[in-house]
Amino acid sequence: MHQTFTYPEYPYRPSPELAQGLARRHPVVVIGAGPVGLTAALDCAVRGLPVVVLDDNNTVSIGSRAVCYAKRPLEIWDRLGCGQWLADKGVNWKIGKVFFRDELTYQFDLLPQPGHKMPAMINLQQYYLEHHLVEHCGARPDVDLRWKHKVVGLVQHGDHVVLAIETPDGRFEMQADWVIACDGANSAVRKMVGADFSGQVFQDRFLIADVVMKAGFPPERWFWFDPPFHPGQSVLLHKQCDDVWRIDFQLGRDADPEWEKQPEQVIPRLRAMLGEKTEFELEWVSVYQFACRRIDQFRHGRVIFAGDSAHQVSPFGARGANTGVQDADNLIWKLKLVLDGAAPEALIDSYADERTFAADDNLLNSTRATDFITPKSPASLLYRNAVLELAQEHPFARVLINSGRLSTPTPYLHSPLNTPDEDEFRGAMHPGTPCADAPIRRGDGAQGWFLNTLGDGFVVLCFGDPPAGAPIAHGAVGARLMSVGDHPGADLRDPEGLLEQRFDARRGTVYLIRPDQHVAARWRAFDTGKVQAALARCLAA
Repeated sequence: MHQTFTYPEYPYRPSPELAQGLARRHPVVVIGAGPVGLTAALDCAVRGLPVVVLDDNNTVSIGSRAVCYAKRPLEIWDRLGCGQWLADKGVNWKIGKVFFRDELTYQFDLLPQPGHKMPAMINLQQYYLEHHLVEHCGARPDVDLRWKHKVVGLVQHGDHVVLAIETPDGRFEMQADWVIACDGANSAVRKMVGADFSGQVFQDRFLIADVVMKAGFPPERWFWFDPPFHPGQSVLLHKQCDDVWRIDFQLGRDADPEWEKQPEQVIPRLRAMLGEKTEFELEWVSVYQFACRRIDQFRHGRVIFAGDSAHQVSPFGARGANTGVQDADNLIWKLKLVLDGAAPEALIDSYADERTFAADDNLLNSTRATDFITPKSPASLLYRNAVLELAQEHPFARVLINSGRLSTPTPYLHSPLNTPDEDEFRGAMHPGTPCADAPIRRGDGAQGWFLNTLGDGFVVLCFGDPPAGAPIAHGAVGARLMSVGDHPGADLRDPEGLLEQRFDARRGTVYLIRPDQHVAARWRAFDTGKVQAALARCLAA
């Protein structure tokens, strides 16, 4: 096997609790140093919240695993200071093509509009992502990242959790006000709290082959149904960095995993697809099954679940890691306010409300994609093939094709934190929706991007002259006033009119934006009392 990446070995360091024999208490302990746990830790640090991260390993994930990262997670990482490197390192793409047998059925564009800082999608091996996040966490003094620390026990008390930790030097106990479980689909913490994990496990098997080769394929997502080089099954092709290509072959339910991943079985499949003259080397091969299921409750006392420990989806649509990163984005600002005493614990319950809704949306899309890709009956196969044939000439059939609805954020349209519209608006910026980006010009004349101006707190965004009056605040939590326009003293200018267009704004329009850059409320005119009430609602007050 050819290796394009050298796996780091992070140093184990004995914990102070073990050396001193004291069970120290920490505000937040994150279990699991994968993409979701590292994102949560970095978000804690950005908000000034000390965090301990425990991981039972001492390196990044082996194999490329997750590949596709969508625009919204990239925007979240950009807020945390590491999105641009990821976008530059990864393979940017936005065009997808679907083939039926040897014919192009249709193609789609994930980001047809200009004027966005982050690309629609990047392809990047998970080990690069984790390595970069570890480096960023290591540069933050508020992140205490501990390798070779395995959680083997958990006891909940009224206002804290006691964790039993096993290390190369022995066992010790640690206390935490809150625990965030990001320890994956086989979560040990989920078992410790007795949580149910229910849903559907699919029997279909797929072969992953990460192939190193110089190929002339464009950086696009290509998906084949019933291709001549792999008849009766499906194949997916993606380009990653370092000239590594991810190829997924559907194998069927009866495939023997150990036999199928042997090089003497994999290489002929690749030769049939790529041609006899194409030179390539294998970097990673595995056979997988997948499930669509989730935990019964995202919060169990003072233990909160995020990422694969809370939900599993099929890989079609890149909804796994992308969804988990949005879990962290939703949770940490709420946890910070609760720990600061600025909001009640009920705010944590809104995390469960919003992210359960998002998980169910992802599970629905994931299950539908799986059913279309792997028909379970002759009638389902007949329907699918008819859709694929019709789609070549008839646009109505193209919306029925499902090779994986690619990851987009789920708006929290029914969130208890939303203030419903009382004025008429058009467009997508409903309460509960993540803000759209747009190019702007700052008050000092510098060019920039809208999302980068929002920061990590509440913002009252005013189109036109800012209103006079008292600052917007609820208790100790204030909202920063930011004005958009051509008037003297404007914080932002909208040189291309895209911000106004995307927010359906006119002079006087006001938005309240949450610390996770989601819309909380909007009005056609500023009213101090209404904005104050919407802010209180965002704090579960």
